[in-house]
Amino acid sequence: MQRFKKITLFDLILSIGMIIVIIITLYPFLNILAISLNDAVDTAKGGIHIWPRQFTFANYTEIFGSNDRLLKAFIMSVTRTVVGTVTGIIASTMLAYTLSRKDFVFNKPIAILLVLTMFVSGGLIPDYMLIRNLGLINEFAVYILPMLISAFNVIIIRSFMDNLPKALEESAKMDGANDFTIFARIILPLSMPVIATISLFLAVGQWNSWFDTYLYARSNENLTTLQYELMKILDNASTSGGAGVNSQNAEFIAKQTNPQSLKMAITIIATVPILMVYPFLQKYFVTGLTLGAVK
Repeated sequence: MQRFKKITLFDLILSIGMIIVIIITLYPFLNILAISLNDAVDTAKGGIHIWPRQFTFANYTEIFGSNDRLLKAFIMSVTRTVVGTVTGIIASTMLAYTLSRKDFVFNKPIAILLVLTMFVSGGLIPDYMLIRNLGLINEFAVYILPMLISAFNVIIIRSFMDNLPKALEESAKMDGANDFTIFARIILPLSMPVIATISLFLAVGQWNSWFDTYLYARSNENLTTLQYELMKILDNASTSGGAGVNSQNAEFIAKQTNPQSLKMAITIIATVPILMVYPFLQKYFVTGLTLGAVK
């Protein structure tokens, strides 16, 4: 009995190609991690690849030591990410289900209106005036309501629901189920792959967002987010040559950290939470992106 499969030239080329792809994929992240853990003065010399030459936590120490609001900002970022993702999924799936119904009278007009929002924008000033007139300035709802509905997400979910067997809905109606029951007990469970995919999109968008904090909530310290605080630290480091907001000796700090090192450390801090969540959604994420194409 042949215990090992003979390795062909194609297998060898394929293996080498996959190794190259893995290296290309991992190298940028490993390079960022190495620079963030390397001494700032040594980093300025260049030549850092995937391993720090002079290992140090000074960059991370300066980030967390220069701003005492990071913990509160981290909690706010997690809160807005969770609440924004849950509410966005609920609103998007309900609208997508409504638009997927062929007997809905305003199906086409609303679908056209959604598509138009992807190509036409009111601009920053009208957006700010609308947020102000709605009384959302310095309110937590400013993180949730403007991102509640995304035309792209609704279209993706609707396309997925259109591929679901219509016989399931017809059978449920024969058993006396109403539209809400069909949506909650049949459509939603079958749509978990696309829901997980859109959840990841929403979570990443909420987690990485800082410009809305800058525009609408920067005067309320209770609403500051992690990304906004990290942006301020990086901005201070870039303009002063130092690092922190509360640094008293910029010249001394500059010898320990520099904008490039801080930028890489901030990138790691902002990326790790999403990387910790992604493995749990990867199976649904891949299924949600490929199922429509397979069908």
